[in-house]
Amino acid sequence: MKTIKLLVVDDQELIRESLAFVLNTDNDIEVVGVAANGAEAVEFCDTLQPSLVLMDIQMPVLNGIDATRIIKQKWPGIKIMILTTFQEVEQVVEALSIGAEGYLLKAIHPKDLISGIKHIHKEGTLLSQELAKALVSQIQTTKEVREKPNRPKYGLTEREEQILQNLAYGLSNKQIADKLFLSEGTVKNYISSIYHKLDVKDRFQAALKAKEEDII
Repeated sequence: MKTIKLLVVDDQELIRESLAFVLNTDNDIEVVGVAANGAEAVEFCDTLQPSLVLMDIQMPVLNGIDATRIIKQKWPGIKIMILTTFQEVEQVVEALSIGAEGYLLKAIHPKDLISGIKHIHKEGTLLSQELAKALVSQIQTTKEVREKPNRPKYGLTEREEQILQNLAYGLSNKQIADKLFLSEGTVKNYISSIYHKLDVKDRFQAALKAKEEDII
């Protein structure tokens, strides 16, 4: 009898069906359902009561982070492994802080994924080596920034600093929105606020001032 009841959540049909097929071949794992977005994942958790959810992050209707938050609030016993192509440390921290037990990249070998699922099912937590290194690096960078004296900020919020940094890297509004899981309209509003606070008129001036005055 299979002991792990798994729900696979991914907005790409090929990925979720392929994962379901591969994982169902294991003697301990039964894929009880597949969901195309976070809203469906919440509904299936209510009706199917899986023991573990394999959750994508970037999805329409309801993303994986918000879905994880809802599931953990309603059914804290359901374990969640975040599976994504993104290596964003911010999402790692948020996912783990709201109760996700694991976080792996989609590039992982199927055998390692199965091992990870079984590990989490046995009350463990799991974080890929690549993401663990990125997390440590981010913590160190944050520490260095906080310790840096007389750092001009112009009243920028933490989110505005993030957007300014990506703007300075040459990312478009859409790329910034996708990276930070925001709408393009929200990014435009943030950029307008940044221009006002820095007293600049365009992206080039903003990026130049940010680098010259060590704002980011």
